[in-house]
Amino acid sequence: MEQDERFRHSSSFGAAATAYAEHRPDYAQAAVRWALKPAPGLRVLDLGAGTGKLTATLVAVGADVTAVEPDPAMLAELRRALPEVRALPGSAEAIPLPDASVDAVLAGNAMHWFDMAVGGPEIARVLAPGGILAGLWNVMDDRADWVAGLARVSGSAAIGPRDTPTSWRAETADMHLPKTGVAARFGSPEQAEFPHGQRRTADSLVATLATRAGMLVMPEPEKEATLGRIRAFLASRAETVDGEFTLPMLTCVLRVRRL
Repeated sequence: MEQDERFRHSSSFGAAATAYAEHRPDYAQAAVRWALKPAPGLRVLDLGAGTGKLTATLVAVGADVTAVEPDPAMLAELRRALPEVRALPGSAEAIPLPDASVDAVLAGNAMHWFDMAVGGPEIARVLAPGGILAGLWNVMDDRADWVAGLARVSGSAAIGPRDTPTSWRAETADMHLPKTGVAARFGSPEQAEFPHGQRRTADSLVATLATRAGMLVMPEPEKEATLGRIRAFLASRAETVDGEFTLPMLTCVLRVRRL
């Protein structure tokens, strides 16, 4: 994705901040604990924190969290939901924290938006020696037949290559590296997957998919047609046609250590 296109997608969430806060899933605690296990301490920066989905899980596992988010509407939702958390405006490319002030930097469904040529040195700057950078992605488990069918019907704007376990490892394996000739600031990546799930109805799953960046920037007629296909598919499946169901998911983690 080109720089301008990436910015258009990454800056689309503010308009849907309330829906994002309501419908996006949290993160598996086991995944967060694995991400933090090698860190020298529990001072954690949630970078690109959005409305605080990962922030809340970090609080639940006992981390001392600072959240940083560039979008004012998303940041407002985070502060409303988690008033006890220190939450600051900023970005991966301009982190408002002192040098060596955190033991880990975690990013929930956000690292793919970072410009690591600039963000990599910034993240390394705020990390203490031996500090950890980890990206977490909630993916839909397309090993379930109906989820695989949903992915086909939805298209890549709603369920893209990072959004299923079939391809997330390849898609994220070098996410910590700069795309230019700038020196890498982190060591070899480790990846792991942790079972997760989210209780949904057909309507709330449609609402969740409507908060994906590709959907948010889609022209309105195309978006309505896509959401209509998704609704029709969910109405055709025994697993999703009536009442609540569990959407099978994984929280997937890329973990690297600061050099």
